Amino acid sequence: MTTRPREQAPRVAAPAHTRVGWIGTGVMGASMCRHLQAAHYRLTLYTRNRSKASAILAKGATWADSPRAVAEQTDILITMVGFPQDVRQVYFGDHGALAGASAGMVLVDMTTTEPSLAQEIARAAQSRGVFAVDAPVSGGDIGARDATLSIMIGGEAGAVHTIMPLLECLGQKIVHQGDSGAGQHTKLCNQIVIAGTMIGVCESLLYGYQAGLELPRMLESIRGGAAACWTLDNLTPRILARNFDPGFFVEHFIKDMGIALEEARRRQLTLPGLTLAHQLYERTEALGHGRSGTHALMLALEALSDIDPTRPSTSL
Repeated sequence: MTTRPREQAPRVAAPAHTRVGWIGTGVMGASMCRHLQAAHYRLTLYTRNRSKASAILAKGATWADSPRAVAEQTDILITMVGFPQDVRQVYFGDHGALAGASAGMVLVDMTTTEPSLAQEIARAAQSRGVFAVDAPVSGGDIGARDATLSIMIGGEAGAVHTIMPLLECLGQKIVHQGDSGAGQHTKLCNQIVIAGTMIGVCESLLYGYQAGLELPRMLESIRGGAAACWTLDNLTPRILARNFDPGFFVEHFIKDMGIALEEARRRQLTLPGLTLAHQLYERTEALGHGRSGTHALMLALEALSDIDPTRPSTSL
């Protein structure tokens, strides 16, 4: 395929002149999209379930009937969908974003997906004179709601500079990691840490429960020491309340861990901790909690220890 020369990346994003496209309004995407609206960006929107975007459309966003139609009407297009196959369909499908992209525009995929797919999108974009950036995020529904996400970026520096004002509406820690795919590799590092941490947090709660501790009091102590972490602060209150609504879906976390394990195999790495976490989360999904939050790992660990959290005691 002949590579068309690219125009200079569009001038730095600003509400006065930048048309922004958005695809995907799930648990995190909807909040992120609303932050851009609050910053007065003109939005064109597509999502598979239009009803999920009703509140955003009611505040002035324009509906488009396909990813291609979004790309045809925007200068910067952001995608936040679920699985690699969704990303592939959004970009490469018959009515995909690349088919509607014009030279000089910037495509930004904030989904967590394979680094190789991010690089494939970048190559296809370059052949059309388009810029592509991978910018996965961490922080879950809380970070999306509060605009405190950590954003990990791969792509050309000029394109990153162009989209930075948009990213600053969404997150607090924004780091350009390198070329295409580097953002996705960084997000996999993030997920490896989270996987091990979640096991430790849930097992700590199980141990404290069986030892007869008052769990909020126990947590008050360990949050102030070396065990302090985001998971203890943000997810243990949900576990104690038996609220397993998703901030990030179990099934999406299994996807992320699977990608990381496959990337590790390609590099002849053995990651036993991540392998165990992946297996435990697959058990969580098998118990019917694939659409629950990642802290639903507690339910699988309770089942393994035959713990009934409803019996009289200091409850989980």
